[in-house]
Formats: sequence, C-alpha cells, structure tokens
Amino acid sequence: MTDVRLFPASFQPWTDAGSERAVAVLMSGGVDSSVAALLLKEAGWRVLGITMRIPVAASGGAFGPCCGAEAALVCHALGIPHYFLGVEEAFEQRVIAPFRRAYAEGRTPSPCVDCNTHLKFRLVWDFVEETFGVSWLATGHYARVGRAEGQPYLARAADRGRDQSYFLYGIPRKRLPRLLLPLGSLDKRAVRILAHMGGLDVAEKPDSMELCFAGESDYRRALGCGGRQWEGPVLDAAGNVVGRHNGIFNYTLGQRRGVGIAQGRPLYVTGISPRDNTIRVGPRAEIERRAVYAEGVNLLVPQCPAPGDRLYGKIRSCGEPEACTVTDASDTTLAVEFDSPVFAPAPGQHLVLYDGAGRVVGGGCIAERAPVLESSV
Repeated sequence: MTDVRLFPASFQPWTDAGSERAVAVLMSGGVDSSVAALLLKEAGWRVLGITMRIPVAASGGAFGPCCGAEAALVCHALGIPHYFLGVEEAFEQRVIAPFRRAYAEGRTPSPCVDCNTHLKFRLVWDFVEETFGVSWLATGHYARVGRAEGQPYLARAADRGRDQSYFLYGIPRKRLPRLLLPLGSLDKRAVRILAHMGGLDVAEKPDSMELCFAGESDYRRALGCGGRQWEGPVLDAAGNVVGRHNGIFNYTLGQRRGVGIAQGRPLYVTGISPRDNTIRVGPRAEIERRAVYAEGVNLLVPQCPAPGDRLYGKIRSCGEPEACTVTDASDTTLAVEFDSPVFAPAPGQHLVLYDGAGRVVGGGCIAERAPVLESSV
C-alpha cells in the first residue's frame, strides 16, 4: 500500500506472524490505549503496538508528524514490539481535505468518524494484516463488542459518560468478529488505577481535548477552511440583515455563542449558505427537527431496518440516544422521525441508531433530503 509507510521497529521487532492469539493495538501514547495493550498482554495475547503518524497543523498552515514517543516507550516498558506507520498522505486526503471542504460548504464535519472509518478500520487494519500477519485489532475506545445468537455486535460502553460507540459505527461489519475493545466495561477511574498498578508512566496523562491534527491552534484557520469567503451578512428569518459574520467556516448549525447579535432573546445559527456567503439566525425552535435523513449508511446488523421499526438515535456524540421510528431505509440511506424534536441535526454530522439493548444498528452522514418532485401528467 503506497499510502502507508512502515518505519523500523521502535525497539524489538515483531516475530509472531500468523499467531491466532496475536493482536495489533492502535496506540496514541495516552492512558486508554496503553491500558488496552496492558490488559491484552496480561490476558495472554501476543501484542503488537501500532502508532499512526498524524499530521499536525503548524504555523503558516504547514504540517509535520506528531512524535508518538510515549506509545513507543509504553510498549518498551511492557516488552511488546512497536512500529510507526506513516499515514500523512492518506490522512490529508481522507480526513483533513473533507474537513476543510465541509466547513467551506457550510456543513459540520466529523473528522474522528472519518479517521476511524477510512483509516483505522480499513486502510491501517488491512496494512497490519498483510504486513504482520495479524488479523485481530484493538483500540482504547470506550465501547463493547459481543455476540448474540452467533452474530457479533458493537454496543455502548458500560460507562455511558465515556461511551464512544457513536464514533465507531463506520467499521465494516465483516471486521467486528476480530475487533477487541478491552475498556468497554471500565470507567476512567478504573483505567487510571490499572495504569498505576501496571507501572505505566502515562497513568496521569491528561485526556486530549483537541482534534489530534490541530494541536493547540485555531484548527479552522490553520487548515484554511475559509477559502476565499470571509465577512458577509447575517440574516434573520425574514431575510433582513441584522449583522455581519466573519466567515461562514466559523459557524455551525445550532451555534449560539459567538453569533454576536443582540435582540433580547437567545439566537442560534439556523442556516449557512456558502452560495451567497450568509448565515441565518433565529430562535431555538427554528432549528429543531423530528425528521432526520442520512446518506452513506453503514449497517452493523444482518438485516436492514424496516419502516416502522422502533430504535434510538443520536445526532451527535454527547447525550443519550432518543426514541425514533424508521421511516425509510436502504443499504445507502436512512430516514427516521424522532418522538420529540432534536436540536440542530447538522449536515456533515452523523445519525447513529441503536436498539433497545444499546447495540449499534448502523448510521450515516446527516444530509438535507432532496424534495420529492411530483411528476406532471
């Protein structure tokens, strides 16, 4: 694979190709992935540490690889092999370019979903299997993998406040049987305790709060999301100009903070138009919806949901799934109607559906549904 470069072993080389009890752990150098590797080693797995070299925005919009040294040192301390994979070009094409394009088009991107879907669980997993002979993959995500009636499933983590299953729905269904998520039944406190007990230096490393490729910079400006459009008019529901914005890439659907319009009531971004470089603002009710439509669907269950099925949906990673009814479904599209209006389902974000047991049914990218045109007779 020309878009993945393998670097020499950080310390000891991998020698367990073909072992059925071998697993590659994607490691960032944080406490979660480090404890995942620790638990798997203690459970008798032959563990291989893998760190992707992710481009990080620098001053002037340049990019340079992050070091990932902590992941290599954790692996050395655990006595397991570790390798870096150079994925800068693929990351630029499959994560950063869509991220930049989405903001310029007035959509709200989900780069973590794109990274998991297109890099970790496809490109990197395929490369690891072909190069090292390892078919099992593990990460430090808070989610669970299990089996019911002989079928593998992805489900929410035991720690609902940490659950990351929303970000993982794009994994190919055929890969589920070989995915391990050792932290699915743990909470963060337990993970840090295990890191201390295992003597890991990253036990108290703070959680990352920024996008991995943005560092500490203003990621929208660092990535040049604005294109050539900058200032423009802010409109109310009637189309009246009520202010000026400083670039549509600085706004997302449903945003309230930073709108800068005072009308004696809270105002939210209710529309973004790259065509005429305007944003529209209005009260919260104008951005609430019951019907949500998604494209580019990935299903993790054997059968496609049918109209009338009762499920639970999320339109963003935080919060609890809310009751909804499937109104339309195919291998590529999903449409649901929530029992109660949901706030600001933004094109570019993702609709993820769960069953009553917290298992992921599937999901897709939220889009504006094209109107159905009546044919003239």
